[in-house]
Amino acid sequence: MRNSRALAAAGAAAAVLGLTAPVAVADGGRVPNPSNIVALPSVIARGGQLTITVDGCPNGGTATSNAFPRTNLTPINGANDTSKGTATIDADARPGPYDITVHCSGRSLTRPAAFTVIGGVRGGIGGSSTSGATPTDVAIGGALVAAAAVGGGVFWMRRRAEKRI
Repeated sequence: MRNSRALAAAGAAAAVLGLTAPVAVADGGRVPNPSNIVALPSVIARGGQLTITVDGCPNGGTATSNAFPRTNLTPINGANDTSKGTATIDADARPGPYDITVHCSGRSLTRPAAFTVIGGVRGGIGGSSTSGATPTDVAIGGALVAAAAVGGGVFWMRRRAEKRI
């Protein structure tokens, strides 16, 4: 029984080495290891685009975070072992710091608090509402126009009366 356990352990070790050897040979005998995750800009509004650069990722990979969907990283031509990707921050992401986890060549690396999401502004719609004028707004505007018309009429009538004398 002891021989079968030793044989099973040796078989498992050989299987693990057999799976990692092609990766090492494909990359010049060195197993790639992701490092140095850079996220720019480091402070970003919801809906903005974040550029992620990773060293030690020659074949590309993916980047994930709670603030954006899975993003593909592609190798940069002429840059040894560096990959890059662009992620769009979710419109409903909560303000605060977020981690980025990178997966390259079967290995993972997480950078805590890699970037910070800030609360975005709702530009282009006046900053408050998009429903238009309310009935109260219309009533106030109508009253102001009527008051201006009455005041202008009274002023014109008084000026006319002064010219007759």
